[in-house]
Amino acid sequence: MTKSKVYSLNSESVAAATKDWLAKRGVTREQIAELVLFLQKDYFPDLTIEECGHNVDAVLSKREVQNAILTGIQLDLLAEEGKLLPPLQEMIENDEGLYGCDEILALSIVNVYGSIGFTNFGYVDKLKPGILKKLNDKEDEQCHTFLDDIVGAIAASASSRIAHRKQAEREGRTTPPLD
Repeated sequence: MTKSKVYSLNSESVAAATKDWLAKRGVTREQIAELVLFLQKDYFPDLTIEECGHNVDAVLSKREVQNAILTGIQLDLLAEEGKLLPPLQEMIENDEGLYGCDEILALSIVNVYGSIGFTNFGYVDKLKPGILKKLNDKEDEQCHTFLDDIVGAIAASASSRIAHRKQAEREGRTTPPLD
């Protein structure tokens, strides 16, 4: 591989590509916000879908999150196109239960937001509510081996962000430990 030009990362184009690819794969901010509300409504009964959406946006603004999203979606696309080498092709194409790298990539998102994010991720990954059920149904031609876990991780991270912010509010602090 030869480099013909100087590499220059444009943060705005990475953020835009992240949102575009989520949309192309059938995932909206609102669907993720609904997962966040599902995870947090018992703890914060006054929580609104708008507040959940705001926290989803904050999670999506993180470069680490954008990197994981773009990587996972590209792997799903390559599997759909049959462009991975065996046996990886078959493992991703069939969402092999013992594969686990899809969860590991998703945990890189959750890792930004602490232990509450980890527990929320495990919970939502097991139940598969809302958009996660659709991403897992395997009824269409699309492969979402990575995307379902990534979406769950975004929701779990936004949930953790809310929990930390609400605790900071209770303590009278204006700056929560996680942003």
